[in-house]
Amino acid sequence: MRTPFYEFHKSSNAKITDFHGWEMPIEYSGIIDEHLNVRSSVGLFDVSHMGRYEIKGSNSGEVVQSLVTNDVSKLNNNHGLYAPMCNERGGIVDDVIVFKINDNNFLIVVNASNRDKDFQWISQHLKSANIKNVSEEISLLALQGPLAQSALQKITEFDLSQLKPFDIAPAEIFGTKCMISRTGYTGEDGFEIFCDSSKPEIWSKIMDSTAELNIKPIGLGARDTLRLEAGLMLYGNDIDEDTTPLEAPLKWTVKLEKDFIGKNALINKKPAKKLVGFEVKDRRIARHGNQVMANGTKCGAVTSGSFSPTLKKSIGLCYVPVDITMDQSIEIEIGGKNYEAKVCGTRFYKRN
Repeated sequence: MRTPFYEFHKSSNAKITDFHGWEMPIEYSGIIDEHLNVRSSVGLFDVSHMGRYEIKGSNSGEVVQSLVTNDVSKLNNNHGLYAPMCNERGGIVDDVIVFKINDNNFLIVVNASNRDKDFQWISQHLKSANIKNVSEEISLLALQGPLAQSALQKITEFDLSQLKPFDIAPAEIFGTKCMISRTGYTGEDGFEIFCDSSKPEIWSKIMDSTAELNIKPIGLGARDTLRLEAGLMLYGNDIDEDTTPLEAPLKWTVKLEKDFIGKNALINKKPAKKLVGFEVKDRRIARHGNQVMANGTKCGAVTSGSFSPTLKKSIGLCYVPVDITMDQSIEIEIGGKNYEAKVCGTRFYKRN
């Protein structure tokens, strides 16, 4: 499968890789170069492979409220929130962003790896609301970086200073009606552009119109290192249906005062593990699946690991027993040899 912007990726000499069946750019100028460009100025991401569903109907709010752990009832119109969807065992079906357009209209953005699974899961629990998969007709781009607002303001008359984190609003870009939200997956300020898939030329127009801000196209490689530095989890690596929001650092999204699928399991199931960050004291890079040891005993595995281009050190995430403490020494098995690491928080980078 290809997004509407595939030809622009090819013409930019992107290295293309298969990502859950999608032919996506892994890098253009290089992962480190792209990563640092997002930290210093702005980058443009094609995230059209992610899923987008509209849920409409008089009870759509009630339906969405039952699907996610966070409290949708607190949302104002044109505002969103981050939340896991859980199964009856409390395992995470996916982590999603829910936008409330109005009382009868919600927009849910899901992970690319879960597009089909999530559509089926939501459809099973719809009651009388209606779901529509708009992923093919609405493309999705992301502008991320400290100059993201400056870049986007150059191409829209909508006053972006009115758009607060997790807001979404209609706007025109190059004369075309779009929706703009303000979230992100990099640890920087950022915006998403929901636009007409039949007009892929918006990619090159954005690049040309904001060239003076040193904008660069950004592939999945830098997207991964950026999100890891910011302590943002990747579904399928750091969270899945065998982990709960209480084992991942997502307790803040779980509102037990309301009802949702998996609530009883989360109340009755005591976490046996927790997700932590770590820094490898050597320059060796830990990768997904590497064994983790504490006090000489295997106790978990690396879920995400990489070299941090911003911090210039080897970092990662792993699950460990709940009695492991901050700053405790652990060992990571890399290439058949154990390397000392220090347990830390999951967020390695915070922007100024």
